[in-house]
Amino acid sequence: YLLGKDIVNEGIEKGVCYKKEDGSVWADLKDNKLDDKLVLRADGTSVYMTQDMGTADLKYKDFPMEKSVYVIGNEQDHHMKVLKLIMQKLGRNYAEGLYHLSYGMVDLPSGKMKSREGTVVDADDLIHEMIGTARSRTEVLGKIDDFTEAEAEKLYHILALGALKYYLLKVDPKKRMLFNPEESIDFQGDTGVYIQFNHAKGKAILRKAASLGIKTEVASFNGINDLHPTEIELISMLADYPNKVKEAGDNYAPSVVASFAYNLSKAYSKFWAEVPIFAEDQEAYKSFRVALSEQVALLLNKAMGLIGVEMPEKM
Repeated sequence: YLLGKDIVNEGIEKGVCYKKEDGSVWADLKDNKLDDKLVLRADGTSVYMTQDMGTADLKYKDFPMEKSVYVIGNEQDHHMKVLKLIMQKLGRNYAEGLYHLSYGMVDLPSGKMKSREGTVVDADDLIHEMIGTARSRTEVLGKIDDFTEAEAEKLYHILALGALKYYLLKVDPKKRMLFNPEESIDFQGDTGVYIQFNHAKGKAILRKAASLGIKTEVASFNGINDLHPTEIELISMLADYPNKVKEAGDNYAPSVVASFAYNLSKAYSKFWAEVPIFAEDQEAYKSFRVALSEQVALLLNKAMGLIGVEMPEKM
C-alpha cells in the first residue's frame, strides 16, 4: 500500500487524480463516462484500489510480462475496469495487458457462500468431506481390493481433488454454478473421476500388453488400413488436441480442455466396449489398439494436467 500511495501522488502530479477539500484523493474518470474513484481516504489511509495500483507496479517489476491475468469474481468487474483505466492514464506500458478473467459465483446445495453471513465453507473441510465420499464410493465398487492402505489413501486424495477441480473448471467461468460434492464424485457422466477411470483403464491395458510382450512401435502395425469407426474417431480427436489447447488459451477457457478430456474419455470407453484388443487374432491390429490406448492415456494425462488434475495409474 505504500507503493500505492506513491503512485497516487504521481497521479496528482500528472493530473490523473485530484484532491478534494477534505483531503481525500480521487481518480478523474469523467472522460470515460464513469464515476470518479476514491484512491486515498481523507486521513491518508489506503483503500483496495490504492493497494491494487501498487501491486500492479510491483508485479510488473518482479515479472515483466506482456499480459497479467486477474482471476477474480464477477462482483469485481467494475473495480478491475477502473484499475486498468487508471494505470493506462498513468502511462504504464503494461496496462493494456491487464486482463480480468471474471468468473461467476459458486453455490453449494446449502446456498451461496457468504463471509458476512458466516456461511463460508472452509476449503480444507470441503476437501476432507470429498475424500470421505471418494473412499466410500470406491470401496462400494470394490475397485481397490489389491491396494495397500497407503495406495488407497493416496487414490482417495487424487480422486477428491480431481473431482473438485474438474467440476469447477468444466463450466464456463462467467456462468454462476452449483457445486454438488456428491455428483462430482461419480464414476459415470461428466466428472473428473470418470476421466481418471478411463486413463487408469488405458494404463492397465499397457501393463497387460507389456506382460504379454506386445509391441507398440509403428513397425509392429505398419500397413493396416481397415479401421473400426471408433478408432478413426479417436485418431481424429487426438489430432485435434493442439487446436483445443490453443482455443482454451486464446479464450481463457479451461472448460475447453475439460470438455476435450471428457469427450475423449467417452470415445475411448466406446472403443473399449466395441473393439477387441487382447482377443484380436491379428497381431498387427492388437499392437495398434494397444498403441492407440497408450496415446489416449497420454493425452488424457496432459489435458487434465493443464487444469491441475492428477491422473492415477490404477484405480
